[in-house]
Amino acid sequence: MIPTKTVDKDLKRFSRIEAAAEKAGLRYVKLGVGLLFILAVWGYLALQSGSSEGDLFVVAAGVIGAYMALNIGANDVANNVGPAVGSGAITMTGALIIASIFEAGILAGSDVISTIRKGIIDPEGIANAATFTWAMMAALLSAAMWINIATWIGTPVSTTHSIVGGVMGAGIAAAGLIAVNWTTFAKIAASWVISPVLGGIIAAGFLAVIKFMIVFQDDKVAAAKKWVPILVAIMAAAFSAYIVMKGLKHLWKPGAPVVAGIAVASFFVSWYLVKGWVSRTAEGLENKRKSVSTLFTVPLICSAALLSFAHGANDVANAVGPLAAIVGSVYSGEIVSKVAVPYWVLVIGAIGISAGLVLFGPKLIKTVGTKITKLDRMRAFTVALSASITVIVASALGLPVSSTHIAVG
Repeated sequence: MIPTKTVDKDLKRFSRIEAAAEKAGLRYVKLGVGLLFILAVWGYLALQSGSSEGDLFVVAAGVIGAYMALNIGANDVANNVGPAVGSGAITMTGALIIASIFEAGILAGSDVISTIRKGIIDPEGIANAATFTWAMMAALLSAAMWINIATWIGTPVSTTHSIVGGVMGAGIAAAGLIAVNWTTFAKIAASWVISPVLGGIIAAGFLAVIKFMIVFQDDKVAAAKKWVPILVAIMAAAFSAYIVMKGLKHLWKPGAPVVAGIAVASFFVSWYLVKGWVSRTAEGLENKRKSVSTLFTVPLICSAALLSFAHGANDVANAVGPLAAIVGSVYSGEIVSKVAVPYWVLVIGAIGISAGLVLFGPKLIKTVGTKITKLDRMRAFTVALSASITVIVASALGLPVSSTHIAVG
């Protein structure tokens, strides 16, 4: 007769083998879906293009751009929703849904795309359009491969640094040091230092307000009823102003007074709506920090959505900036300083980032949200809000900053 302990051990082994098989099978399914997205991009571009050498370049660049977008979604988006997941404000599924929707910030990313495409490399330093096209192809592919390796080993990296370095390196390889616009590169490099410091200052400021105005008050619930709506209203004002200035600028270009008026209106509308919700939710709460922290659940979810939009507006350029450069050079036959970015280029970047997040993002979301430091909902809110404001400012200035570094700051 076989001992009971031996049977139990065998059953545990089989259970582990079965779990590993299921995990491996799911991994292959995800890889298959990602491959289907890349093949869909290839099929669409192949049907839209002819058989000339330039058309083939565009198809190849589109496929590489789709591959790059998937890797950005898999690696870099964890910074946006990680704090919300780590603090328990939202489930992993909810975070994936919110981020995949708001990451599609394709209306707001054109300024950053122009910086990636023509700001880092000086067109006058490269011999011809063909050389420039090959350089952009190399930059896009090398950055995508590096991010893929980093994601595979579970390391969050800056996709912004990857593509900017790839563009600079390809330009140097193509035409030497003279090809790099060092003035623009210096501004971008400076933003990598300034942005995490700025993010840290903004986060510290918001957390100080929360602590002194809510946590350190004798009646924490009453203080939260007053200040939580104000904090959410600040976020809503910044978001609405950015949408008007950048997201709708191709359709409508209002002056500064109109933008300010819309921001102020958004502030008061949001304040009024959130005030009622906070008042109802706060009924019956204990006068403790842990209880008051639950009032930051909805604001934290909103701030994560805002950060996802800001990240999409900034980082969609990492995927499609070089692709836009290739399309412009191929169809014009020269290295042009300005070119209209085709809408399908932006769509590839936006959908690719969202798909990469859903398929491969949960692993790094857990790392950012739970394995670096313990976050309650108050702290997580300040992280997301400060990072979103910093990324929005950078995107408005056309500076491709690292959201990873901002979140760390």
